[in-house]
Amino acid sequence: MPDVEDETALKAHDAASVPPVRDEDENIDQRFVTALATAIEAGDGERVRALTEDLHEADFGDVLEALEPEHRPRLIELLGRDFDFTALTEVDEAVREEILEELEPATVAEGVRDLDSDDAVTILESLDEEDQAEVLDQLPAIERVALQRSLDYPEDSAGRLMQTEFIAVPPFWTVGQTIDHMRETPDLPETFYEIFVVDPGVRLLGSVPLDRLLRSKRPVVVSQIMTDDPDRVEATEPQEEVARMFERYNLVSAAVVDEGNRLVGTLMIDDIVDVIEEEADADIKALGGVKPGEEISDRVLDTARSRFPWLFANMLTALIASSVIRLFEGSIEKMVALAILMPIVASMGGNAGTQTMTVAVRALATRDLGPANAWRIVRRELTVGVVNGVLFAVILGLIAGTWFRTTDIAAVIGLAIVTVLTAAALGGILIPLALDRLGVDPAVSSGPFVTTVTDIVGFFSFLGIATLWFGLG
Repeated sequence: MPDVEDETALKAHDAASVPPVRDEDENIDQRFVTALATAIEAGDGERVRALTEDLHEADFGDVLEALEPEHRPRLIELLGRDFDFTALTEVDEAVREEILEELEPATVAEGVRDLDSDDAVTILESLDEEDQAEVLDQLPAIERVALQRSLDYPEDSAGRLMQTEFIAVPPFWTVGQTIDHMRETPDLPETFYEIFVVDPGVRLLGSVPLDRLLRSKRPVVVSQIMTDDPDRVEATEPQEEVARMFERYNLVSAAVVDEGNRLVGTLMIDDIVDVIEEEADADIKALGGVKPGEEISDRVLDTARSRFPWLFANMLTALIASSVIRLFEGSIEKMVALAILMPIVASMGGNAGTQTMTVAVRALATRDLGPANAWRIVRRELTVGVVNGVLFAVILGLIAGTWFRTTDIAAVIGLAIVTVLTAAALGGILIPLALDRLGVDPAVSSGPFVTTVTDIVGFFSFLGIATLWFGLG
């Protein structure tokens, strides 16, 4: 049996053998991911605990995203009760859904019991209705009712975002009573910035900031120091409107009330920061024709399907431009079809590259894309480019073949589209990664490089394939 000194030395050795979680650029360190993956594959629960026990939930979320999909649920199983489900609120929605699909409802129910209500709602709304109901049924009645009430509010509303734990006191309490209540009550919220004042019907009367409360004498009545018109939002108000209010008035918290002005929850600045980031993320993606909900962790088919409509719309506009060029076919001496179809190849490639570049630049800005997962994302984008390339090769091949009444031109345009969309996908992610590695802002510099690559590849591949196919050289 090892003595105390041996055990101390062993613990010191284990701590020293834990690789750093982040590298000098604040990306998840690949050595840490490799060490954790090795421990998971070996089923070494003790090693997994040693690696993850000191992780902040935000770091844990990034580590989960860096792991291969098959390792994530196994990690949670090995940690058991030691796994903090708050980490699941820090990952992409697609990753969270994949993980939850692999977990038993009883495991999820046990995990969300210890969470703040807003974090629990974030996890529960990622489940389908059947699993959601099964998890809720395993929770105590008080917690179940509170969570169900939040889930009943519209998606992306203040009610979904709020925390249902708060401190409320009657207006006739003194400062001393309020302070004693906070000291003696064991199940208060972990973080709060103000005390709410309510009537017997839990209607909001006012609020007292903590700094004002602590600076007041104990005998002072709460109603004398409360703010009569506290910051409040309705539970059904859209979250982007709430975020604007927080940003405009520099708020750190606000009361959430129902239609009868009854206090139902509170919003905290950390939740609003997430909303602001989501809105900015959506706006940036919209510029590139990417759906707001797309994440770098989405599956290939889901990503290809979400991008297809924008590319299809772009194809239609490119066909219109080609129709205009076709009006001047009498002045074109050789292979009229090439001049007519060239804009389609260039335009499709440019827009496909912009889509990939938009997602890559945003992911780099938010540290969702880094050395730990870069090559996996590159492979994903390459596959998306091939999938959409094949789909549009078929569509444009049929259109071109019918338009010019020849299968040869259909084959040429099809091969060119597959080539240019594949090159656009690679350029759209490799160029931002290379610029970021060189210390150049990819958001500013990626566009011209990606456009140049797609234009060169598009024109060269189309005209080169046509030259070889038709023997025009």
